[in-house]
Amino acid sequence: MATREGGPPAEPEGPAPRRSFIGWTSMAVLIATAVASVRGLPAMAAYGWASIFLYVLPAILFMVPVALVAAELASGWKGGVFVWVREAYGDRIGFVAIWQQWMQNVAWFPVQLAFFASALAYAFDRDLANSGLFTGLVILVVFWISTLIATRGVGAFAKVATWGFLIGTIAPAAALIVFAVLYWQDGASSHLPPPEDAQWLPTFTGLASIVLIVSNFLSYAGMEMNAVHVTEMRRPAVEFPKAIAVSVVLILFVFILPTLAISVGVPGSSLNLTQGVLQAFDVFFTRLGMSWGTTAMALLIVVGILASVVTWIPGPSRGLLIVGREGYLPPRLQGANDRGMPVPILMVQGLVVTALAVLFAVLPSVQSVFWILTAMAVQLYLVMYMLMFLAAMRLRRTHPDVPRGFRTPLMPVVGSIGFLASAAAFLLGFVKPSGDADSITQVTYILILVAGIVALGIWPFVLHKLRKPEWKVEASRSHPQSGAPVEGA
Repeated sequence: MATREGGPPAEPEGPAPRRSFIGWTSMAVLIATAVASVRGLPAMAAYGWASIFLYVLPAILFMVPVALVAAELASGWKGGVFVWVREAYGDRIGFVAIWQQWMQNVAWFPVQLAFFASALAYAFDRDLANSGLFTGLVILVVFWISTLIATRGVGAFAKVATWGFLIGTIAPAAALIVFAVLYWQDGASSHLPPPEDAQWLPTFTGLASIVLIVSNFLSYAGMEMNAVHVTEMRRPAVEFPKAIAVSVVLILFVFILPTLAISVGVPGSSLNLTQGVLQAFDVFFTRLGMSWGTTAMALLIVVGILASVVTWIPGPSRGLLIVGREGYLPPRLQGANDRGMPVPILMVQGLVVTALAVLFAVLPSVQSVFWILTAMAVQLYLVMYMLMFLAAMRLRRTHPDVPRGFRTPLMPVVGSIGFLASAAAFLLGFVKPSGDADSITQVTYILILVAGIVALGIWPFVLHKLRKPEWKVEASRSHPQSGAPVEGA
């Protein structure tokens, strides 16, 4: 999501420009819009009523700490996670943090587009939904088309992104709830037991039985990006916590009710991780004599996913471009077209996504690739989050006098909870998820995941080692607000 940029300074003789503020309700909607998605609902629907616990737990242990800590960092240091971590631990670790944020998006694109391929197959030929070759080809074609659109600049996709979210995310989520109610009122048998017979906590049969929780950490990721707006609130110390509380309620509402709706129509044993949302629509519409409705919902979801991908393709890449121009990337990767789009970085990003898309064609199951790439994206992002939590606690000790528009209450407690939750999720991410009935073994799963994380995450150390003084194009190393020098290069 684009941030508001400051204009040129006012002329001395003219009136001071009127500053605009973001209300706490608007901030709550911004946060909810960035986080809410229907893609991950089937993974939790298999747990029925216990999915409520599995949504609430990561929200308390991860989503809220991320939002609070990021708000303090954003109100004290401009420049995002690179500057936050750099101020605490030096430029090399700061580069690692921003790289993981960018690279997790690269791993996320094939996962999101696999959902796109599944929805597209449901609309035209459902047999293709389980075809790895079809999924891989769709990922390649749609991603490169989206990249081409992104190179045209913000004006080419801003309106599409806004309406795409409303049409392709909010509308299907609401439709799941409405048609589940109509399905139940029509006398159909529900696969979700009545509340009095509900199992509210998941059955623990080992780490593999709860590893799906890890996917919810990625579902809640991204809160830190909206925290940059905290300085545009009138009373951030009072209003931002209210916005967090309301956004948490909104996000849980969007996640929990549609998930329970899926559980009503589809038994957990039959849920497909990439097709579960459309499976539920199929059950509801068939019962109500509206079989055409599934195709309509699939097309809406396709629109929403396409808009999401087009929006996210340039965002992290532009952030990496800023860091690159401080001397962390070779000059040939620092170029941008006349619309400010980092075309060289976008091309590299596209090549990595192309390589990941090939996995869908060569591995034995679409669902197994879906899980591997989801876990890979989670692991990369969690590395960044662990560094962010550690940096926030360190900066509170080493830079206590830096002005902050918002201060996280009980920072040592909140930061420690967030770090420990991220570390636990990182470790759980190496456990093969239960219900994945393909031929990939636990050892193979770990090896593929580790190889992917190393291959995607090692480059900050390589580039930092190889960088040359002439790589630096612009930007000062001084603290954006306090002028404090950078520690530990």
